[in-house]
Amino acid sequence: MSTNPGVRILVLDDEPFMLKLLARLLTNLGFTDVATCDNGHAALERVDDAVHMPQLILCDLNMPGMDGIEFVRKLVEHRYAGSLILVSGEDERTLQSARTLVQAHHIEVLGSLQKPVLPQALHQLVERWVPPARATTRAPGRGYVVERLAQAIRTGELVNYYQPKVSVATGEVMGVEALVRWIHPQDGMVFPDQFIGMAEAHGLIDTLTQVVLTTALRDNAAWERQGLKLKVAVNVSMGNLTALEFPEQTTSAAAAAGVAPQSIVLEVTESQLMMDLRAPLEILTRLRMRRFTLSIDDFGTGHSSLAQLRDVPFDQLKIDRSFVHGAHHNETLRAIFFASLRLAKELGMEVVAEGVEDADDWAFLQGTGCDLAQGYYIARPMPEDRVLKWVADWRLRWSAEQRGRPSV
Repeated sequence: MSTNPGVRILVLDDEPFMLKLLARLLTNLGFTDVATCDNGHAALERVDDAVHMPQLILCDLNMPGMDGIEFVRKLVEHRYAGSLILVSGEDERTLQSARTLVQAHHIEVLGSLQKPVLPQALHQLVERWVPPARATTRAPGRGYVVERLAQAIRTGELVNYYQPKVSVATGEVMGVEALVRWIHPQDGMVFPDQFIGMAEAHGLIDTLTQVVLTTALRDNAAWERQGLKLKVAVNVSMGNLTALEFPEQTTSAAAAAGVAPQSIVLEVTESQLMMDLRAPLEILTRLRMRRFTLSIDDFGTGHSSLAQLRDVPFDQLKIDRSFVHGAHHNETLRAIFFASLRLAKELGMEVVAEGVEDADDWAFLQGTGCDLAQGYYIARPMPEDRVLKWVADWRLRWSAEQRGRPSV
């Protein structure tokens, strides 16, 4: 039975048989508030109804008049704040394109179903729906002025959270990625997508990165004193890679913390390297010569991936989460994942798979030759003071999973 029986669900399909079938399946699964519409205009009327507005819409893609793609665009115009499941008889690549489009419109898509719809597949997707978190009073990306961010940097309101990276083969915890958060006194936790762009645009990114780096090095040194030796990864911005003093600043910070350069990973998003490459190439080459590990982040999502691999001495390649999560059942994602993996291995690079969100993603990685994994299935980002406890818990979890595996 459903854990969210009262979620308001709308089924949109032009075929009366499919409407009745999906409604019956949902009812049988324990959902008690299910409505149906056979066209997009009627569905939009329900979206505009404050009392009956659906929290989840199952939307057919192939409909006469307003098809599912146009309907998604209309949802944006009508300020729809719920979630979506796509239903279609189209091939997987077309469904993937539709999912990407929905996400580009900033509408949560729980997944897609191919006709004929199987009850278990339907149940698994609908059960992913959770009530939206209580929103802050500030719209994303608005309400913060650069002076307030500068103050936050000065007064220590920026803190590091850490997401672990583990060996796919052995389960050993190999490192963590430092992810900055702004703990705002009124708004609570503010995520970096709301302030990193402002920092880059107003010349604060170098100061911000130094704060993140210094904190990460201090925390890493503390873990090592307690017997936990990890590599710590810090994201670097294009703004950092145009400041010629950045290698000296980074080297000095590592020396002051007593952390070896080999234990520091500098993660660079490849799309950030598409401008004038001269200064970034000088800076990255100097950092590599000083034995810092260089990682190309979000690989495959930019426009010059192969050129960057040719020109920049990266040690590590992170396959973007969009090519990892769901690759076990998606032929296109699987092909891109293995192409990226083979390329990195031929270049002698370590490979990290991002976006390992569930047990299926984790199982997929086994035996692929991928080195490290990172994602919610392993751990969500956590404060510094929870890392040691998490490592101990993970080791127990790993041992239990190994004991539970069938012998081969």
